[in-house]
Formats: sequence, structure tokens, C-alpha cells
Amino acid sequence: MFCHLRPLRRFCLEQIRPHGLHYSRALSGAEAVHALRPFYFAVHPDFFGQHPREREVNENSLKRLSVYLENLQKPGFRSLKPTQLTFYVRETAQPSSDAQEPSGSSGFRAVRFTLHTRDLLSTVLYILNSCSLSVEHIQSLDTNVHSQPLREAKRTPDRPIKWDKSYYSFTGFKDPDEDLVQVSRKETTLTWQRSWGIAHRCSQLHSLGRLAQQSLETLQRAKGCTLIFTDRSGVSAVGHVMLGTMDVHHDWTKLFERLPSYFDLQRKLMLLEDQISGLLGGIRVVYIEELQPVLTLEEYFSVLDAFHRRLLHSRASFHPQSLRGLQMTLNSDRYAPSLHELGHFNIPTLCDPANLQWFFLTKAQQARENLKRKEQLKVAEEELIHTSTEQLALEKLYKEPSISTRQMVACCDRLTLHPRPALRGMHLCVSHFYSVLQDGDLCIPWDWKDGDAVK
Repeated sequence: MFCHLRPLRRFCLEQIRPHGLHYSRALSGAEAVHALRPFYFAVHPDFFGQHPREREVNENSLKRLSVYLENLQKPGFRSLKPTQLTFYVRETAQPSSDAQEPSGSSGFRAVRFTLHTRDLLSTVLYILNSCSLSVEHIQSLDTNVHSQPLREAKRTPDRPIKWDKSYYSFTGFKDPDEDLVQVSRKETTLTWQRSWGIAHRCSQLHSLGRLAQQSLETLQRAKGCTLIFTDRSGVSAVGHVMLGTMDVHHDWTKLFERLPSYFDLQRKLMLLEDQISGLLGGIRVVYIEELQPVLTLEEYFSVLDAFHRRLLHSRASFHPQSLRGLQMTLNSDRYAPSLHELGHFNIPTLCDPANLQWFFLTKAQQARENLKRKEQLKVAEEELIHTSTEQLALEKLYKEPSISTRQMVACCDRLTLHPRPALRGMHLCVSHFYSVLQDGDLCIPWDWKDGDAVK
């Protein structure tokens, strides 16, 4: 599905906040999540299994929204950079007359908006209004809310939502009608990428080809770079040139013209990583696309710079090269350091360097053991993929980036023990759910069960 997104009009405060709606205190993080339930239900990627492109857009936007909301709650924050988000919103009722994109027969519409709010309440209301979702439920979050009839609010049509049973399965809330037992919500990894169909990829390549014919000299500035088609234009944290599939050629051209400045920033970023490594005993700072929020080069540089400044002002002292061979990632949406099962440390940018020193010292040996197991699992994964492909006579066997090595090993091991003749000659993708991609590739969950859809 291809569509052109019209720019979202900016709302003044009166348009965002319903008339007469006043809060005596700011929303808490839990209240914000509760208030955004209709939004999460309308855009959650699990409901876009048959639309991989739209699913990927929503996944990436939700990750960036999560970071934005987390930063709003951090003590002492001053201001946030405007964050442009795009969502495909499922229709649960008739859309309002000013919806950005008609849904047609697809059952969803595209919405694009830019967050530039400074508190959770304004952010929640802005998101709901932008997606033409009701805000009536927000008044119940605080007993000190005094409201006039909310039907007077602008851009908030009366759209009562009849919750589907899958809503309770996803959120974990109890169904008040049937008092169902709470279902644990399946966590989604930070970068859940999906494959696009050949038709979609060809369309984007044709578009890039037309740009090359019109302005080859500009395009040649990207020589040696990796180009990826995604939901926004820019340069990723790992240096890939991102071409937004919803942008026009003019946007791509401006990006290519700015590439020299991005290359300079990338060199500064690498230098900053080396400086942090030197201050932390030689541990290497890495950015793992599959496990971290999708960040632009500017956003990631800002994360590194903030952490580096904290290190410089601390009194923590690490023995040179004491942590050599270990890896760490930096995250702005975490509050406590942790050790990942793959062997790298997850470190929050606001972590106290003194506490960090003790954490590294006590977990270093375990981290080295995890890294060793990671390499062993990687070898086992490659062998099992090869064995499964041959034993099941598959044309292709691969996994989504969000599937860990351990999950892939478990899946392939069970596939070889329980052969499925119906899979012969197919392209099989190990994922988190059952679906069929536009090109005919079959997706199965890594933890598939006997009696499920794999027959």
C-alpha cells in the first residue's frame, strides 16, 4: 500500500486540551500509559501481521515514542527535540471528517504528527487528538478534574470503542464483562523489523533510479554507504543512509547534499566512543540495531555526549584495560544497569559512575562467560539452519532480526525433530507470530506448538 501523507496541522493549546478540562497535578507515567490505551490498541504492530510495511512503521514509531515519554519523566529535563512520528491507525469506528488519510479497504489510515510538548498530559492529548481518538476517559484519571461536556472539544469526535477480546490479551487488563484471568503481555523487542514484498522494494528502487537520472552527481555523495528504506530520512546511529519511503525526491536530495556534514559527525561520534572506552577501562561502546531503539546519528551522538560529560565530572577511576574485550550499550530509556544474556552491558546514560564501577567489577567474569556462550550459540545456529534447510527441503530459512540466536536454535532444533512435509520448497521465516508475507514467505513463531498453524 502506498499513500501520500499530508502534513499535520499544528494545534494550539485550545485545540489539544478539551474546553473546561483542568488537572490539579501532572500525569504520572502509569496514568499516561493508561490514558494511551485506545491509541496503543489502534496502532499496535501485532494487529498488522498481514501488512509488514505498515507494521514496521508502527514498530519504529512506538519505540521512538517510548523514548520521548521516558525522557519527559526524567528529573531535570529541559527540552526535547521535536520528534516526528508516523502511525497506521486501525479503524474501530467511522473516522472523523478531517482524518489525514482515508482507510479505503485496508481498515487503517496513515497519521503523521510532530511531538513538541513539554509534559505528559499535553503529549497524551496531542497524540489522541492527532489520531482522532476520544479523550473522554482521561477525566477519570484524577478526582480533581472539573470538566464541561467534552463533546465540545475540537477534533475529538464521539467514537466509542468496543474492545475486542484481543485487546485484553494484549494489555493484560481483565475483561469486566467476563472477569477473565489477566493475560501476560508478550514483550516486544526494541527493533522488530519486517520484510517488505518484492513489489514494494521494486517501487522504492525505481524511485531511487529516477532520482539518479535527475541528479546523479548528488547521489554519488553516498558512494560506499549503505542505503536503507525506512519510515524517515536521515542517517542512522550506525551510519546507514535512511531514505524515508513517505518522503519526496526533494527530501532525499537534501539528505544526500548534507552527507559530508553527517560524515564529520560520525567521525566525532567514533572519537567520543573511544574517549568513553578510555575512561571505563577499555570496554567497547557498541550500538546493537536489533536490541536498541532506532536512533539517528544526531540522537545517538547526543546520548554519548551526555554520558561522556557525566564521566568527566565523576571521580570514578578504572584500571586501564581492565575491561578490555567487554562491550556495553548506552540507553536513554533505562534507569538501572544490567547484563544482557548475550554478554554486553546495558548502561543508562543517567547511571551514577561510582555505582557503575562496582557493577562492572562484580559482573565482568559473568559477561565474559556470556560472550563465550554467545559465540558457541552462533556456531550452533549456523549449523542448525543449514541442517534444517536440507532436511526440510526448504528453499530458504531465515529469521527476523528480533529473533535471538537462542530462540532460533530452539526453533530449528524442534523443526528437525518434527519434520513438516508441507514446508518442502518454501521460504520459511522464523518470527513471533504466524503470517504470510506478500511474496509468499511463511512466518512461524519461534516457539511454535504442535497443533498450531504449522501442519
